[in-house]
Amino acid sequence: MKLGPGFGATLRSMKFLNQKFAAGDGNRGMDMTWVTGRIAVGGGIWNEENMAAVAHAGVTHVIDMQIEFDDTPLAQPFGIEVLWNPVEDDFQPKKAEVFQRGVEFAIEALDQPGTKLYIHCAAGVHRAPMMALALLCVLGWKLNDAIRMIERRRPQSDFADVYVRSVEKFLQGYAATRR
Repeated sequence: MKLGPGFGATLRSMKFLNQKFAAGDGNRGMDMTWVTGRIAVGGGIWNEENMAAVAHAGVTHVIDMQIEFDDTPLAQPFGIEVLWNPVEDDFQPKKAEVFQRGVEFAIEALDQPGTKLYIHCAAGVHRAPMMALALLCVLGWKLNDAIRMIERRRPQSDFADVYVRSVEKFLQGYAATRR
């Protein structure tokens, strides 16, 4: 994967803000937590009203980790690009390809000025934080620092050992291809 000219600006623009959109804050009940200024993690979108809330929050790209529902048809009217990257929340090891697809999509998205990324699964507890962890580590975060930051911003995140090991395995392979 080639990093574009805006990648450095992408990293510099990632001010680690804690903005959370939930019921009662004007975002129509979306369970969405900003873990950085441009990356949010949360639960399922499920319907047009929630997709409108996601669009209203400035999201331009979505990584949908849930196997339960593909957001692509909901996102099209809003011009939001979706990577449906479905995986089971079954506490089994995840293949490196799952992380590779997500990281490539995310970096391509974040390399464009003004974009925002929403990574979600059904509840925003396991799969979405797992993907966000892989992305943040590729962007330069140390694994434990990224886990702590995600947990601080989104306390309901749960990093099951098997999922953390899956991310570590992906990162080892990813680093080996970058040498």
